Amino acid sequence: MAEVETAHLALISVGSNMGDKLDNCLAGIAALTESGRSKVLKSSRFYRTSPVDYTDQAWFVNGVVMIETTLSPFDLLDEVQVIQRKMGRTKDTVRFGPRVLDLDILLYDDLVIHTDRLTIPHPRMHKRAFVLKPICDINSSVVHPVLDETVVRLLTRLDGDGQQVHPLRDQPAEIGGVSL
Repeated sequence: MAEVETAHLALISVGSNMGDKLDNCLAGIAALTESGRSKVLKSSRFYRTSPVDYTDQAWFVNGVVMIETTLSPFDLLDEVQVIQRKMGRTKDTVRFGPRVLDLDILLYDDLVIHTDRLTIPHPRMHKRAFVLKPICDINSSVVHPVLDETVVRLLTRLDGDGQQVHPLRDQPAEIGGVSL
């Protein structure tokens, strides 16, 4: 009898501030589904966002996808790292600096993981409007499993801190086979 693989829900942030930023994001999302072990269930809109922490760089395009995956959190991490390298991302020379593609696991089910290699929930997601706003597009009642607060409440707390998040004018009609 074949073993049934358990499906898990994960939220993945996607961003780029080099080259064709939106195309980079879309290619990264498409690559997530290529193995057949993950599929996109929902996607946020894409946003033009100001850089945070290291501000002397181009603005980003950011979004978030909700995926269903049979990959473990660590296998999913391996997969996103391979995708980033294939898209041309090299070791960051500047922390929070320019990147062709950035894929981060924000949440995986309601797990809390803290190792040298992987931290879930993402350790800075609650401080990033460019992450929280897109999650709110998908489901504003998502609860941060450590802070025990909804993403919409966390986003409200960031009002006025200078982070700029503006919807892109030209949104794709579908992402990963999911119509927007």
